[in-house]
Amino acid sequence: MSIYNFKVPALESGQIDFSEYKGKKILIVNTASECGYTSQYKQLEELYKEFKDELVIVGFPANNFGGQEPGTNDEIAAFCEKNYGVSFPMAQKVSVKGSDQHELFKWLTSEENPDFTGDIKWNFEKFLIDEEGKLVHRYRSGAEPLGEEILNALEK
Repeated sequence: MSIYNFKVPALESGQIDFSEYKGKKILIVNTASECGYTSQYKQLEELYKEFKDELVIVGFPANNFGGQEPGTNDEIAAFCEKNYGVSFPMAQKVSVKGSDQHELFKWLTSEENPDFTGDIKWNFEKFLIDEEGKLVHRYRSGAEPLGEEILNALEK
């Protein structure tokens, strides 16, 4: 099992097929529109534009924490575009924790990596996948997308 086994419905139309990203790093982020970390969308967009040739960012809206993503897929898409000019791929809203947890997040939260495994604790946790589809780093919500921690990992 690798990230390349997963396909998910895209936020606006079509699907996101992770096998299309072979050879690139992938940063997966569980997002929310009404969170204290929502402003990270701005840095995520900057990161995506800066590393576009070697990195794909995929956002996954989720309403698992404090009801901070109450909108529909259409409302989320409009919010991301209007407020942050998000151009990186966004998936349809999913559950990232609990009995209805999406299969991708079951895999991500249990996959061995040098940081930690287990449940997502809040919005804007990040999972960095290498060019071969392996989870190489995991970051809690407070890790800034343009922070040293993530930038150093991308430059390796």
